[in-house]
Amino acid sequence: MDYLHDWANLLLRWGHLIVGVAWIGASFYFNWLENHLERQNASLGDGVAGELWAIHGGGFYHLQKYELAPPRLPEPLHWFKWEAYTTFLTGFALLWVVYYLNAGTMLLPPGSALAPWQGVLVGLAVIFGTWFVYDALCRSPLGRRPAWLALTGFALLIALTWALMQVFSGRAAYIHVGAAIGTCMVANVFRVIIPGQKALVSAMQTGAERDPAHGRHALLRSRHNNYLTLPVLFLMISNHYPMTYASEWGWLVLAGLMAFSVLVRHYFNIRHLFGRKVWVLPAAGLALVTLMAAMAPEPAPSSLATTGTAESAAPEIAFSEVSAIIEERCAGCHAVVPTFGGFAAAPAGVQLDTGEQIRRHLKDIQRVAVTTHYMPLGNVTGMTDDERATLGAFIEHSAP
Repeated sequence: MDYLHDWANLLLRWGHLIVGVAWIGASFYFNWLENHLERQNASLGDGVAGELWAIHGGGFYHLQKYELAPPRLPEPLHWFKWEAYTTFLTGFALLWVVYYLNAGTMLLPPGSALAPWQGVLVGLAVIFGTWFVYDALCRSPLGRRPAWLALTGFALLIALTWALMQVFSGRAAYIHVGAAIGTCMVANVFRVIIPGQKALVSAMQTGAERDPAHGRHALLRSRHNNYLTLPVLFLMISNHYPMTYASEWGWLVLAGLMAFSVLVRHYFNIRHLFGRKVWVLPAAGLALVTLMAAMAPEPAPSSLATTGTAESAAPEIAFSEVSAIIEERCAGCHAVVPTFGGFAAAPAGVQLDTGEQIRRHLKDIQRVAVTTHYMPLGNVTGMTDDERATLGAFIEHSAP
């Protein structure tokens, strides 16, 4: 069963990546296209707002955008929606396979007062509840003040991150923020953008007057999707970087990374505008460097508090003591044949069965078990602070 679970994880993750690339690629392309249309060309036909010539793959392409609509409805007319829908479906299924089917380990922190099924309900409520709050804000008077709406949404997302980190493990909190944002983005397509496009097509077919509200709402949601793309991409890969979420300040780290990614996206949105882009990338770079400096871990204690100085304490720690800790706390998963349920193979291919394997991965052990306390996952094996200190002191003394 664990073997099939691993295959489900792999196939869903792979599929989620494929369709996500298709969706984001289409989004990036149309944003680029909109920003590079030639709008002042005297040869533009009636009703044409702009055009663009491009060469790719050995061929020339000529694209035109109409101010309203072409004289007649073309056939076939290509729609861009299933990339978004399948990204949501594969992502939601992956969330179930990775986090909800093993909620006691993957979703909840050690000592949580919630039962696994309660944690799952909280996760689902957050994911779908976020959309209803966001949609209500967009339809409120705040929706006509885009800057204030964006600041309000950003503040609410950071508050949500903080709240989730009180309930879930840091890793699960981050992925649920990403799932909530991604759900809002897909719902924007399904509930606002595509209906607006259908209304445009219907008006063209029937000769009815266009409702400008459709275009206004679709533009707002499309702009939000544009700026949220890079934060979501980070959250998709965040589980590989426990340094971002494994501390009590993980919510603030995410705030900084989201601000950085929004600035980077803003640069690509405005770089075609003369004189309005110089400050953006330096500001983003400065923000990132500041964040990196602020979240740098303090040097780990070089000895156990009860054994004196590093020089006297570290040599006293025998490798047999370290290997005993690893065997008891880590090797249930990180083995050729894991004995801990839910794993058919050692996570990330890291095996800790032998002394040679343990020595080879000492720096990895220091990073995930001493510096960040990310491992053991959910601390289900109960590694103590003293054991982490023992590992840290031994590894520090063993460093070349």
